[in-house]
Amino acid sequence: MSESGFSNIIYKWRVRSGLISAILSLILAKPTFYSLIAGAVITVLGLTIRIWACGNLRKEKELTTSGPYRYTRNPLYFGSMILGISTVVACQSWGVLAIFLANFLIIYPVVIRAEKEKMSQLFPEKYREYRKHVPLFFPTLKPKLPRDPEHRFIWELYKQNRENRALLGSVIFYICLIIKTILF
Repeated sequence: MSESGFSNIIYKWRVRSGLISAILSLILAKPTFYSLIAGAVITVLGLTIRIWACGNLRKEKELTTSGPYRYTRNPLYFGSMILGISTVVACQSWGVLAIFLANFLIIYPVVIRAEKEKMSQLFPEKYREYRKHVPLFFPTLKPKLPRDPEHRFIWELYKQNRENRALLGSVIFYICLIIKTILF
């Protein structure tokens, strides 16, 4: 199988792999009261970043450079990485750490590369300039792009981008972890 064929499979399975990873993490989890609290705090940070990003994201209509997109070109994936770390903390399992690392080291580079290519095709000049000022993944603490007063967080964009699924998934995941902690 060619590298692009493999990449296409990974790209298509990225969301499903998250669901499979969550189920495997629940099975492998060894949560405690303290690990759940610590994981939940980190989860709030990850969800906040994702919510902020989705409330600024105008998918394929324009190049989004406002909100968290001033700090990183991939705030959704950065927020997802934080959610993955929160899962490892909450579950207290080497197996969950292995799942997180596999996702982070195999799936994310492929997906980020595909989206980088897509943005380069949709917005060639703007994206080329954007890339000069904003890091690919890990955020800068001092953005080089000025705030854009015309583009701000909009709840309607958050809803359109269906980010509520991440919030709902996190709530369900923690309910399951709490049940596992109490019963086992």
